[in-house]
Amino acid sequence: MGIVLKQSLNNTIVTYFGFAIGAANTLFLYTNFMLPSNYGLIQVILSVSAVLTPILAFGVPNSLVKFYSSFKNEKSQDSFLTLMLLLPLVLIIPVALISYVANDAIGNLLSRQNDIVRDYVWHIFLVGMAMAYFEVFYAWARIRMKSMFGNFMKEIFCRIGQTILLLLLYFKIIDIEFFINALVGFYLVRTLIMKLYAYSLRKPKLNFSPLQNWKTIVKYSALIILGGSTAIVLMEVDKVMLNNFLELENVAFYAVAGFIASTIAVPSRAMHQITYPLTAKHINENDRAALSQLYQKSSLTLFIVAGILFLLILLNLNELYELLPNKYAGGFMIVFWVGLIKVYDALLGNNNAILFNSDYYRSILFFGALLAVMAIVFNLWLIPKYGIDGAAIASFSAFFIYNTLKLGYVKSKFKMLPFTNETLKVLALLIALGVIFSTFSFSFHPMLNIVLKSILMIVFYVGVLYRFKISEDVYGVLKKFLTR
Repeated sequence: MGIVLKQSLNNTIVTYFGFAIGAANTLFLYTNFMLPSNYGLIQVILSVSAVLTPILAFGVPNSLVKFYSSFKNEKSQDSFLTLMLLLPLVLIIPVALISYVANDAIGNLLSRQNDIVRDYVWHIFLVGMAMAYFEVFYAWARIRMKSMFGNFMKEIFCRIGQTILLLLLYFKIIDIEFFINALVGFYLVRTLIMKLYAYSLRKPKLNFSPLQNWKTIVKYSALIILGGSTAIVLMEVDKVMLNNFLELENVAFYAVAGFIASTIAVPSRAMHQITYPLTAKHINENDRAALSQLYQKSSLTLFIVAGILFLLILLNLNELYELLPNKYAGGFMIVFWVGLIKVYDALLGNNNAILFNSDYYRSILFFGALLAVMAIVFNLWLIPKYGIDGAAIASFSAFFIYNTLKLGYVKSKFKMLPFTNETLKVLALLIALGVIFSTFSFSFHPMLNIVLKSILMIVFYVGVLYRFKISEDVYGVLKKFLTR
């Protein structure tokens, strides 16, 4: 776990810096500098683009990581990388043609409740294409065990761009139309920069010689679209469907609450950048002992971090909403349900990487597609009944079923569980911490209340973890930090 922990910590710092910028944008700049309806429109554009991304990428980011280490000579690697560069075009070109021919029909489908969305079909396609190839070049860097720059571009670049655009909008230097067009431009430029960086690590040499296992690779890539689409659909479909049932302002309100909860997932996202290729390596080498150890250690570490973040957010949420415009308040239940999703995700450790890099990916991918349909059904049922809270409950229900089935599937096929006795100890500690600090209430300014309560909770939590050495990895990091 040495390289995992080191790069995960570096990626976590970069990712949280990006989230800090995103927090400033989401919680303060967007909410004060832009009308909720315009913010909701931007969220719809980005959410639909995100749903489109794994389709346009044709599963290539996953295939790059899974198969690259299996090619041992430079010639075969060049043939493989050439295939990976060209494969996304198999779907990008047809989707572009469909977007052109059926532009009005697609626009009408997306604008059943909000007419303004009709004019942004091409914006959605361009952002989706840019996101897709960005992930391809990011995976290109990750197979070289270089994830920090890509993580910087993914988490920070476009957020800084949004900050600049929001300030220009506030000072009336640009209008909302220019804002949206420029935002699309930032995603395209980000992809170009990532491409140049990836090529600096391993310059492609076009080699069209057919690989012996090219059918296996293409089949895997095609099937992995279902897996990638499942995760994205389950995360983004709520905002897309809110657009079809409620006014755009509600998408903005939901996005703010969802962003608050999504900070819980930052450590998971950072760690997965390095555990994914390591998992592929262990599976390719059939090293079950190393795989089991990685599974349990990644689960415990991520649960420790995600658990405390969930409590910090939940117990400080009322004070946080006091800092926002009143119209954005009232998202407690959204934060609660979406936050639970992120904690459960963290508890599974590198479960996804095990499934997508094993020979069992076919059945779980098809089942994942079925669960994506269930998420849509839950939203169709719960949004009309409970509004934006219903979208959060629908997402939690779909993710709970999905994650539980993935957990059971890995157990049945690999005879491994991510849980240990230490998992129960952390759970007990989190429950005790929540009970104790739920009674704390200060009468200071909301920001001071958040800082004081958070410091007390972290000191208590970290102190218990260090004193009882619940996690070897966490204890090692804390000891090194305290020694310094």
